[in-house]
Amino acid sequence: MASKTWRRRHAAKFRNAYATLHFGDGPAARPYRTPHSALRTNKILAFFGLPPKNRRYMIDFLRKIWAFVWPYRRRFFLGLLCGTAYGVINGLLMASVRIVVQLVFEGECDLREKLEHAPHWIHPLSEPLAALIPTMHAPPISNHLAWILIIGLIPAIMLVRNILQYLSIYLTNWSAMHAVADIRTKLFSHLQNLSLGFFNRASTGDLIARITNDTQVLLGIIGGTFASAVKDPITIVVLVTYQLATNTTLTLISIVVFPVCIVPIVIYGRKVRKSARAVQQHNAELTNLMHESFTGNRVIKAYNLEETVSAQFRATTKKYVGQMMRVIRANEIPSQLMELFGALGVSMVFFYVVNVPKLQQPKEADFLTFVLSVVLIYPPVKSLTRLHNQIHQARAASERVFELLAMKNSIPEPVAPKMLHADQADLVFENVDFNFGDKPVLRNINLKVKAGQMVALVGASGSGKTTMANLLLRFYDPLRGAVKIGGVDLREVRTADLRNQIAVVAQETILFNDTIRRNIELGRLGAREDEVVMAATHAHALEFIAQKPQGLDTIVGEKGVSLSGGQRQRLAIARAVLKNAPILVLDEATSALDTESERAVQAALDELMKDRTTFCIAHRLSTILHADVIVVLDQGRIVEQGRHDELVNRGGIYQKLYDLQFAS
Repeated sequence: MASKTWRRRHAAKFRNAYATLHFGDGPAARPYRTPHSALRTNKILAFFGLPPKNRRYMIDFLRKIWAFVWPYRRRFFLGLLCGTAYGVINGLLMASVRIVVQLVFEGECDLREKLEHAPHWIHPLSEPLAALIPTMHAPPISNHLAWILIIGLIPAIMLVRNILQYLSIYLTNWSAMHAVADIRTKLFSHLQNLSLGFFNRASTGDLIARITNDTQVLLGIIGGTFASAVKDPITIVVLVTYQLATNTTLTLISIVVFPVCIVPIVIYGRKVRKSARAVQQHNAELTNLMHESFTGNRVIKAYNLEETVSAQFRATTKKYVGQMMRVIRANEIPSQLMELFGALGVSMVFFYVVNVPKLQQPKEADFLTFVLSVVLIYPPVKSLTRLHNQIHQARAASERVFELLAMKNSIPEPVAPKMLHADQADLVFENVDFNFGDKPVLRNINLKVKAGQMVALVGASGSGKTTMANLLLRFYDPLRGAVKIGGVDLREVRTADLRNQIAVVAQETILFNDTIRRNIELGRLGAREDEVVMAATHAHALEFIAQKPQGLDTIVGEKGVSLSGGQRQRLAIARAVLKNAPILVLDEATSALDTESERAVQAALDELMKDRTTFCIAHRLSTILHADVIVVLDQGRIVEQGRHDELVNRGGIYQKLYDLQFAS
């Protein structure tokens, strides 16, 4: 009666196919419609005692993982099928051991009679098996071939068993490797398409840890845990069923202690849930610390910070080790307790054997197969004790992965994009406001730049110059107003089309650890050799390239470390020349160079700016004296604009900046 009441109370909940599940805590977490298969999984998880909230998270976790395994389902299911066959053949192995032992030592095998006289509740399974087994007697000693076939039965079955186990492990891990590779690829591609604002907030080390370390945990859950969840229970059921059919009393005595084994699994499973996410977070902290120390090694050495950084690393490692040891304890203590309880079960069997009359004691073959079954049962039982904890570890790691995958780009692509023709098109900032969080950065920006003009942005640091360039490149969208090229709002254009028509030369030149040729080619992939050479010539870079032993094939090192600042900047200019975009953005392109390098780079920039609309951000006013329009920004507002002579004579902010730089 109570069970009917429980079913009625929960029937509506199980029928509801619109249970809302969320993944992550941020705004990117989104609901999805729960399929009926997930509701069936919900019932299964309820049977194992998981509370409703954990059930929802677990269903969501399994659903997301399965989406990546699905393309490789054939090999994955074939691996599970081999695991199933492996579990079944363990029972066949025990039967073959019994047959061989009895034929060798007793001259006949009573396996058929054992199955026929099995307990009534196991007859539906034992009677069909008994019908397949003939009455067996030992052949004459002189029949060597028969004895070879009988004794060779055990190694033959072991060979098949080992082949099935190998195929199960190989096929499931093959599927897992490809699924995890897909997760990593999708995550990396997804991150590449997120906005600049996301990367300003994110930690590089944390992102690396999520792509590498967190996904590696998923490899174990797909390749090992899922296969174990199928193979091990079948092995246990087959062996226990066989023993119940042939050694009922001994088996029942030995498994009395098994229910007690559930207690440590539940207790330590809670500890894993608390520690698994902390392990991933501390791992990310270590990765981030390593990234920062390796990329900032010049500062670390210059300020003698080696011991400080090492102390931070030791402290974080200590936290990581502490949490990891909690996970290890939670995995291993139930496993060791399982062995202890198993030993108690076997001891109870021996106690029973000692205290029964001699005629009622089990035969040698019965006892041998019973002991071998116990030996074969305990590895999968130990594996299943770890299964619960491994799933929680993987879920903690997957949360960090799928939180990133669920993040939406704050720069959405238009549903019906318009074509953009930036060549000979005017550039307009129209009533633009922009905030960084709650901090106002730009206010009421109105600016029109005619096609082919050079507009220079000047002002104090933090006045909004680089932000205007970022809005032009659509790294961000304005809070109010619009940025237009040729009358088209940039939000109505695909970002790829927009950025194809803008070339950028920044103060911090980014070169990749590749050849000079490849770094220039990034301006237009697939460019011919003569086009690369021409771009290098226009950038005044061909002279120093020719002095390199490998010329264009010279490896520049990480971030171009083997080149000087001026050489790196000229390669960036060559990249922009090769792109041949109608709009050029120069973000303080010469501010970090010495006078000689600046002269060479400025000459390259002068050639690059010909017949292009140029958006120039400069602290050195000497580089923008001939600009068509100079825009002076102060606290996010345009306070002055005009040509150099006009602004100097006006006596405003620009005139003060000019006097500061050119005062004798």
